[in-house]
Amino acid sequence: MKRKEDYKQFLKPDVVSKLGNMELIARLVVEGFIVGLHKSPYHGFSAEFAEHRPYNFGDSPRFIDWKLYAKSDRYYVKEFEEETNTRCYIILDKSASMNYSSHTVTKFEYGAYLAAALSYLMNKQQDAVGLILYDDAIRENLHPSSTRIQLFNILKTLQTVTPGGETRILDVITDIVGGIKKRSLVILISDLLEEPEEIIRAVKQLRYRKNEVLLFHIIDPKERFFDFPGDAIFEDMETGERLQTQPWAIRTDYQANFLRFANAIKYQCEEIQIDYTPLLTTSDFSLALLEYLHKRSRLY
Repeated sequence: MKRKEDYKQFLKPDVVSKLGNMELIARLVVEGFIVGLHKSPYHGFSAEFAEHRPYNFGDSPRFIDWKLYAKSDRYYVKEFEEETNTRCYIILDKSASMNYSSHTVTKFEYGAYLAAALSYLMNKQQDAVGLILYDDAIRENLHPSSTRIQLFNILKTLQTVTPGGETRILDVITDIVGGIKKRSLVILISDLLEEPEEIIRAVKQLRYRKNEVLLFHIIDPKERFFDFPGDAIFEDMETGERLQTQPWAIRTDYQANFLRFANAIKYQCEEIQIDYTPLLTTSDFSLALLEYLHKRSRLY
């Protein structure tokens, strides 16, 4: 029998990257997350995952699980049988820049693991989830559904896709918005390596249609701290353009510019009520999953 500490290790990207199987990764990340909820300030959210709870005086007898009573001789109530379902679109950037890594996990792998865990979590809650992969155009589009087959198709797609191509987030979101017919939760996962104005124009379109939006900014630690040793040649993974420089000489200016960029995105997202969360590819998945639960809890 696994201890709670054993499950919580699967919140670490470098641990789950060794598993290989996306379905196993999704399940273990979610199980590790749920275990962590029980000993956190967010314990209340763990109730969302409880399939049963002890019967209390005043509960309707129609929700009693009689099969469980026959096995345990105790009354348990089925929870959330009639909970309102959410419709969600997960939009994942698969452009070439997402294939960068300075350690075990690329930005795309991190994003894919997160998308898999979110999909598994939503399916467990009987929410309808869809997946869109894009670079300069939409490459995969699985429309939202709450079936187990849908979850299988999402995980299979995430398992087999290869990052590549340039990014055109504004064009892509314009196409996506036209296909979202009902108010939905939209989760965008990207390294946001585009002009801030293009990013904000893109996500504003989602908000104008009354959708709720979560924006996860995926960042490799080297991109954030720029702690490259010695001289270096940097190559744009999407255009092939090269630049030779001395990282130590420009590190301070680079870090300041990176913060300005991230803060510009953050503040403009706040103005239009979009939740912006930066995520290093070395950080565990609990922060992102908590952000999702916070957002979902505010929808009703």
